[in-house]
Order: sequence, then structure tokens, then C-alpha cells
Amino acid sequence: MSKRITALIKMAARTQLALSLEEPKKKLSWGGKRKGAGRKKSGTRRDPLHRKRPSVSRHEPRHITIRLVGGMPRLRKGKIYNALRHTLKLFMGDLAFRIIHLSIQGNHLHLIVEAGNKRVLRRGMQGFMISAARQINKVLRRKGKVFAFRYHATPITSPRQARNALAYVLNNWRRHREDEQSLASRFAAIDPYSTARSFKGWAETDLAVMPPGFRSFVPLEVAPPRSWLLNAGWRKHGEISVHEVPGPL
Repeated sequence: MSKRITALIKMAARTQLALSLEEPKKKLSWGGKRKGAGRKKSGTRRDPLHRKRPSVSRHEPRHITIRLVGGMPRLRKGKIYNALRHTLKLFMGDLAFRIIHLSIQGNHLHLIVEAGNKRVLRRGMQGFMISAARQINKVLRRKGKVFAFRYHATPITSPRQARNALAYVLNNWRRHREDEQSLASRFAAIDPYSTARSFKGWAETDLAVMPPGFRSFVPLEVAPPRSWLLNAGWRKHGEISVHEVPGPL
């Protein structure tokens, strides 16, 4: 191969290298809508959509559900019962935000509350969740998030709905078969991890007592209802049996 041809090949190679170095870099896009972007779907429960919450009336109680983050131990333990009892005491005497009933399930809480308006409900629930999380972490000797996402609130607007909500919250342990989890639970007529003892609407009043095995549990302190729906309205559809197994709301 002649020296001229060799020189031309080297010159072409240098030209090609220069062109490749001068090629503009592709601009990266960090925003905007694109395929595959965002958090992957897990197929499990998710945070309720952050829509604007509806207005709140003091005449319409709320059924509240609060769920735990994954990896938390079961809530139905004596030390967590006492932790939540301490939290409930902080809200006694508050006339604007009133916790009427509470039931402690394995990985979630159910409450029935009354609030004067939307702001009172929001601030009351924020205070409850912060205090409850601190108390639960304290007895479990842990740190970090306790509740999975913001609470879910359902307004109670009719006597039938009020009765269904009361039965659902107070007998929720039967829905989740917590009444079959231990020998002591099988002898219980009412849920010891709830405010069932303070409820005055049981059809079997003689059975609405703390069962053996849970006699050391100090009753959960909650406020008496002030709304017509929780006082008298729900009774239009009959008393609630301690044996009733609630279906889905």
C-alpha cells in the first residue's frame, strides 16, 4: 500500500472521529408524561384520592377507618389497647370533636366521631392520629410511620346507615373472625378491644359485659353521642345483637 493511500486512510479516520465528537448530545427529559413513568402499581390498597373533602355537619356523624403501614405488628394486644386508651382520654371534654366509638382490629382502626364542621374534623383526626402513633411507637419501642395513609371518612346521614355503622364498628371483630383467635375470645360476647361495653343498644344486655380473660382491661373512655342519629335515630331499625356479623357497608 502506497504512502499516499495510507495517509488518506488516516485522514479519513481523523475526520470521522472529529465529526463524532461534534455530534450534539441527545437532550434528556426529566418531566412530562411518558410511558412507564411513575410509581409501579402494587395491586394492594392505596391512599384514597386526594379529592376535596365534603362539608361536615354536626348532625351527621362520621365513620372513620385508619389503616396501618405494612410490617406493623397486630394491634390487638393489651399494651396497644392501653396506649390507645391514653390517647382517647386526651379528647374527653372536647365538645366540638367527639369520639363516640372505637374498635381495634388487627391492622386498622374504626371510629365513629361527631364534629362541628370540616375544620374541626380535620384537626381532631390529625391530633388523634399523631397521638395514637406516638403512643403505639412508645409501647412497641420503635420509630417511624404508623398509619399507611390519611383516614377514610364516610358521612352517616340516615337512621338505617347509623345502625349499620354502629353494628359494623362494634361487631367488626366477628367480620374478621377475631372472635375465633383465642380461647378467651370464644367465650366473649362483645369485642374486648372496642367500646362495646359503653354501648347501650345491645339486644342482649346481660351479655354486654367484659368477658373472662379480659377483666383487667380498663374501659376505653369515649364521649356520649349528641347527634339525633346516634342517640335515637338508629333505633328505628332495631337493636343490635351481640352475635350479629356485619356485612360490607
